[in-house]
Amino acid sequence: MPLPLKPVSPFISFVQLHPVELSRITGVQYTIAPKPGSMSKPVHVEYSLAALAARGYLSGSALTVPVFGLYAGYQNQVLLQLERISGAPAPVQVVIDAPPYVDPTGIYTRPNILTRRSLGSALGFDFIAVKSGLGAPVILDTDGEVRWVAPGVSNAMSSTFAGDAFIIGDDGHPTVYQLRLDGSLTGGGLPSNFYTDFNHDIDPGKQGFLAEVDAASAGVSQIESNVIEFQNSSSVAIPNHWDLAAILSAFMSSYGDDAAAFVRPGVDWFHSNSAIYDPRDDSVIVSSRENFVIKLDYKTGAIKWIFGDPTKYWHTFPSLRAKALTLSPGGLYPIGQHALSITSDGLLMLFNDGLGSLQQPAGASAGETRTYSAVSTYAIDESSMTARNAWNYTADEAIYSSICSSAYQVADQSLLVDYAVADDHTHALLVGLDPSHNVIFKFEYPTVGCFTSWNAIPVAMDNLKVSQ
Repeated sequence: MPLPLKPVSPFISFVQLHPVELSRITGVQYTIAPKPGSMSKPVHVEYSLAALAARGYLSGSALTVPVFGLYAGYQNQVLLQLERISGAPAPVQVVIDAPPYVDPTGIYTRPNILTRRSLGSALGFDFIAVKSGLGAPVILDTDGEVRWVAPGVSNAMSSTFAGDAFIIGDDGHPTVYQLRLDGSLTGGGLPSNFYTDFNHDIDPGKQGFLAEVDAASAGVSQIESNVIEFQNSSSVAIPNHWDLAAILSAFMSSYGDDAAAFVRPGVDWFHSNSAIYDPRDDSVIVSSRENFVIKLDYKTGAIKWIFGDPTKYWHTFPSLRAKALTLSPGGLYPIGQHALSITSDGLLMLFNDGLGSLQQPAGASAGETRTYSAVSTYAIDESSMTARNAWNYTADEAIYSSICSSAYQVADQSLLVDYAVADDHTHALLVGLDPSHNVIFKFEYPTVGCFTSWNAIPVAMDNLKVSQ
């Protein structure tokens, strides 16, 4: 008989199977039956035997299965299936009586559901990872239920999800944590005394993960103007980095511009908040909230293009204008943008906050400020140095989230939109949109600053395969 072990959190449990002929087993999968009335798909996870062995879950003839994604305070019906070398999978039915969850924030278990997901609604994702500044990431389903959280970190704003783990950068130290969905936590420091902490987001890179970090050199702070690529293995390595102050200073000076008038160490002049890798031309695209979006060659750091509001201070420098994309008439320039991504049809997508610059020199133009936020996509033509605003989602220009926030598209072109500071910085608003941009769900949570949900991403807890 399977023996449920003591859970490490209400959303995580361990099921021990004994005895098991491990020589005949290739893996284990489990499915957690949804609550009656749930519109979200069931949590479904598949582990290879190699992945379970690597995590220490094999011992003699005993096999332990970490089961996460449980409903707290509920008797969960869980179907495990042992995948065998030959023959049909061997099913094992387990009941896991998960204890209640006491949310220390008092926020995530009490959503104000403004629009509830309805039966038959078409949506390409069912689970959401909220990057919280109040503790560890929180996984919600599209019914508004908390389905996972674990102790160990105090701030997960700088984080991403990979495999069966969250990769988290410490906001106060140059430390990287790996928090697995089974609740295990490991950490390691960056191999450099130059970087001081993580800020903003982490995203997949070419050789590892891209992250925005703060740095210090010769007693001068380099605030939010460095992007690194790091690998999180047995020890943290940094195969590449981009110092935007150095890159822009060298480029501007080569044109005869006064780079020191734009690049101002010790001041938040750049404010990097998102960086992504574009494999189509081996490049890195970086969001500077204060100025523009900039595309760099991955290997050399050479500037490919710059895209932003031409009424801002940066556009007064001839060198930067020379690399500027021209937006087709009628489009929205990116202003105060966050959360860069490349859509399945090759468009650059971002959350277009709409707030002008906050850290320009005295008398310099802060550019336009809008009264609403948008999700914007762009088709970039580098041969003509133009950008076309392919489409915007503006929510009828009724929602303004001036800082933080995110929007991400999944394979069927459904959207998850996170308005981090809606309603004059009082609420975080999570919205699910179908491929036609109809609202499928809308959840509201109180927030102070961006801490409740500074960024949120879809995660495939309904089809999670862990093979390594």
